[in-house]
Amino acid sequence: MTTPTLILNVDDNDGARYAKTRILQSAGFDVVEASNGTDALNVVKRGGVALVLLDVKLPDINGIEVCRRIKADPDSAMVLVLQTSAALTGRADKIRGLEGGADNYLAAPIEADELVANVNALLRMRQTQSALRDSEERFRQLTDNIEDVFWMFSVPARALEYVSPAYATIWGRPIDTLEREPGSWLSAVHPDDRAYVASLWDALQTAPHYEAEFRVMMPDGSPRWVRDRLFPVRDRRDEVYRVARVTSDITRRKEMEALLRAADANKNEFLATLAHELRNPLSPIRNAAALLGASGNGASEHQARARDVITRQVDHLAHLVDDLLDVARISEGKIVLRQEEVELKGVIAQAVETAGPLIAAREHKLDVVQPDRQIWLRGDPVRLAQSMGNLLHNAAKFTPKGGRIRVEVTLQDAVVRIAVQDNGIGIAEDNLSRIFGMFAQAAVPPDRAPEGLGIGLSLVSRLLEMHGGRLSATSPGIGLGSTFTVELPVLRTAEQGAQAAEAPSGAPAPASGGRKILLVDDNVDAMEMMAFLLAEMGYEAHTTADAGNLVQMALALRPDVIVLDIGLPGVDGYELARMLKRHPQLASTRLVAHTGYGSPEDRRKAQDAGFDAHLVKPAELEDLEKALQG
Repeated sequence: MTTPTLILNVDDNDGARYAKTRILQSAGFDVVEASNGTDALNVVKRGGVALVLLDVKLPDINGIEVCRRIKADPDSAMVLVLQTSAALTGRADKIRGLEGGADNYLAAPIEADELVANVNALLRMRQTQSALRDSEERFRQLTDNIEDVFWMFSVPARALEYVSPAYATIWGRPIDTLEREPGSWLSAVHPDDRAYVASLWDALQTAPHYEAEFRVMMPDGSPRWVRDRLFPVRDRRDEVYRVARVTSDITRRKEMEALLRAADANKNEFLATLAHELRNPLSPIRNAAALLGASGNGASEHQARARDVITRQVDHLAHLVDDLLDVARISEGKIVLRQEEVELKGVIAQAVETAGPLIAAREHKLDVVQPDRQIWLRGDPVRLAQSMGNLLHNAAKFTPKGGRIRVEVTLQDAVVRIAVQDNGIGIAEDNLSRIFGMFAQAAVPPDRAPEGLGIGLSLVSRLLEMHGGRLSATSPGIGLGSTFTVELPVLRTAEQGAQAAEAPSGAPAPASGGRKILLVDDNVDAMEMMAFLLAEMGYEAHTTADAGNLVQMALALRPDVIVLDIGLPGVDGYELARMLKRHPQLASTRLVAHTGYGSPEDRRKAQDAGFDAHLVKPAELEDLEKALQG
């Protein structure tokens, strides 16, 4: 049910006031009365009045002054005033009443239907105005709080009528500048894009709609990408009289698109490099395998060289796979460092030993300069040696034959710096910021074919960060060499010759003693080669590719060690290990997992299943023998 509208009827003539009140009440309005201007102002001040039917002639204050006071008060300025007069009915009187603030003016005699029609018309007008104000307020609140810039321009003048506060953020300039210089927004567009944007605005009359992307130059000279959309606003005749415009900041999106394009290019380059790197060792391995069957004069020498080639190329393949797995594990947070006290000289010695063959093959001169003091770190000795070895390997690889490599260790407070310097091909300044990125490849010297997957430096950088350190690179330029500097926190130092932590025993593994080994693997070639090697080492090796009857075979053979591939087709290697360990006659048999899965989680699962050792394919001969001996 609609609430009746309250009308104040002001007239000092009792009969006229009564008649107007009856007419308005009959039309459904609530009416209150006042016989003078003072009372009328008091009623309006109390609030709730929608319209004042106001006679001009009043005994205390004339109606025009009452109207002026009502409209001058902010609390009552929106109250409608319909002025009436039985005496002041001339044209000048009406003008004076309207100029005094009245919303309409009626001269007596006033017919009932005319009075009601005028009241209804004024109330409808006020309702429309209120709805328009509410709409404008909602619109302003919306545009004032969105991150995009909202604009309104007149057509065809293209005069700016409104711009939201986000202009100051996206354009980087105050709105009052735009108000003084309406064309300054276009002047801020990037010079290379300005003509294009201007052409869109020149075509506004015939094409009042567009969607474009361009750059805006910030006051500091940096560019900002924006998406600009223009929409026509039409009147009832379907003619465009305004255009609305929305501008969004898409700088982040553009940056992500550039990163995605770069990542896609890196991915394609990486896949091509990976294919190349995996194919490279296959050719010499295949040729060496053919040489193993050679006979006649010099066969033994050829076979020995073939074995060397195969060993070297398999080591290279294993290194590639290990790098890939390490990066994946670091990215997933699955690498766990085996923290212990590590003496730096031992780390560097192991790194030099690892990179030594390549340094010798490239005929480089290596200088290692270290302080007299012993420097102890807290970390994983294998990962630290791997990181330093990788840096030495890179220095040897990217330095033409007969180059110089220098490793210099300096101690400063609680930080040790290890600088690996070479006089190789150097690094361009624009590449220094990207060489630690995944799959980043640098140029190689002309006497050297490209090699590696471009993940070495990324891997080293991440490993050092896990040790609380950092890796940085400098280079004077192309052809002028480069320096990679490792910084690590120092645990403690000691004078040279002071007693160091006892190193693990390097005693050789015990002899095989003819131990019986059962190899279980679906890769028959790999299994037979391992059996051949074990036989050469004095073991009694037996093989099977059928894991279905493994328990029965083990009971019949009674091996000392079972080397079991976990990833057998149709068989759960972990469950098979549990079955073997549960059998009373096999519980003491040593189980060695031989698998391509080498994450910490894989090792934990193998241990939980009962395996005594875990080897990752392809296992080093030394590691294999240690696992067999236990």
